[in-house]
Amino acid sequence: MPLPDVRAVEREGTAATSRRQRPARADPGCEHRYAGAGSRAHGSSWDAVVGSQPWGRGPLTENELDDALALIGDYADLKSPWFTGHSRGVASLAVAAARIAGLPESDVKTLQRAAWVHDIGRNGVPNTIWDKPGPLTDFEMEKVRLHAYYTDRVLHNAGKLALLASIASAAHERAGGTGYPRGIAGATIPFLGRFLEAADSYHAMLEDRPHRTALSRDDAAKELRRGAREGEYDGAAVDAVLSAAGHQVRRKPSAPAGLTPREVEVLVLASRGGTTRAVAHALGIAPKTAGNHIERIYAKIGVNSRAEAAMFAMQNGLLPSWETTEN
Repeated sequence: MPLPDVRAVEREGTAATSRRQRPARADPGCEHRYAGAGSRAHGSSWDAVVGSQPWGRGPLTENELDDALALIGDYADLKSPWFTGHSRGVASLAVAAARIAGLPESDVKTLQRAAWVHDIGRNGVPNTIWDKPGPLTDFEMEKVRLHAYYTDRVLHNAGKLALLASIASAAHERAGGTGYPRGIAGATIPFLGRFLEAADSYHAMLEDRPHRTALSRDDAAKELRRGAREGEYDGAAVDAVLSAAGHQVRRKPSAPAGLTPREVEVLVLASRGGTTRAVAHALGIAPKTAGNHIERIYAKIGVNSRAEAAMFAMQNGLLPSWETTEN
């Protein structure tokens, strides 16, 4: 049996190695096999990560989810020593304010969760900006504004947490439209977001920052009240936050028929012709929850149609009489 040609074997081995190491050049056409693979992998990576879980481990329980969200907020606060404890403090204040305002516990829980994670986008902004001792440049301020956008995007892509996105990112919006990330105003700011906005602002005023010292409690309260007078904050939310913080607030007449602040909000939106789904979207709640609110409102005020509800709202000063409504 003739011996193999050693040089031929070496050449074949070299060619095979070349094909393994450089398939695109050694095997013309193989690049088509991989066309689009990169984009597919990139597009599915988020779903793959979110969908992965330890073997034998089911979804988090409600209590475990609470613990996880609070810890995520803690992690975001570790971005800079200036923020230590901020998210938990804001959450505690917002929860107390919501209960003073008479919000149902389901809303209180949603607000608490949104407050825990309202600043998770902070990690997308460099510490050189957060820790800067002097005024920020316009460019740096734009970077700061992005952190609320990052918060919104992270939560929107997190399945069950998507409901928290519009509330959490509203912490830096202002009723007058001067906030960020979207510059939304008035009724377009989610109802629960208005409590978070006031709680976050008040709590931040009590904290030192690299460019300023903390305000006193009285000065922070004055600043928040000034903002409410000038239309930057929701007045009811400000009163609830200040009351929760231990300040004296002027007592306002309660809503008619024993309606809670949330029910008044739902009544106004429904009276303006908003469908149940539209009301839910405006308030950042589930359509089923909005429907339950509407049923309770009708029972409290003794009506059976939206036209009757709108009339009740107008007669009780909840809706300007010149507004048009739909049946």
